[in-house]
Amino acid sequence: MEKKMTYKTVLKANRAEMIEKKSRFIASVKPVATEQDAIDFINEIRAEFRDATHNVYAYVVSENNTTRYSDDGEPGGTAGVPTLEVLNKEHLTDVAVVVTRYFGGTLLGAGGLVRAYGKSAKLGVDAAVITEKIYCHELLIHAPYDLLGKIRYLIENGDYILGEIEYANDVAITAYIKYDLLERFQKELTEATNGSVTPEICGELYVDKIE
Repeated sequence: MEKKMTYKTVLKANRAEMIEKKSRFIASVKPVATEQDAIDFINEIRAEFRDATHNVYAYVVSENNTTRYSDDGEPGGTAGVPTLEVLNKEHLTDVAVVVTRYFGGTLLGAGGLVRAYGKSAKLGVDAAVITEKIYCHELLIHAPYDLLGKIRYLIENGDYILGEIEYANDVAITAYIKYDLLERFQKELTEATNGSVTPEICGELYVDKIE
């Protein structure tokens, strides 16, 4: 399967809680790699909150461009759809959300349910931290100390990502270069250092760019 150069997801598993007219909403969010990962996560949350009134879910995975949602007994369109809409609005993929509800005795009405589930899902997604995954070349750049400033400036002010900097006899700088920008970066580095520095290409990977 051809790799995406960029996509948005969440950084880590997390959850957020809120109370709406005495009903307790718990949004659990997790990054997932496959549909089976999403299903396993949903089942874990259902088991954890087996005494809840509802465990509504939505997920989007890049595997086969799969999107699923469930109202889990809430009136049709009032729970799973607004939960999914949060993922779609943020353009997220490879992520699963389960919004657990403990009924508090007060009916919310269709509009109230839509707002509550949407708000809860958004709180959960924000807690899990939205990130952009960027497919990059990982470069290791060894340079003398007097060139550190120029190289850092190039990385931080270009469309590149600065990694770790190690200080020894020289400076070892890790940089992450978008996959299709390698040639441009190499040219700019050559110009910035008068050809005295040649980066080592260490591999390819996805790097997080936090929003």
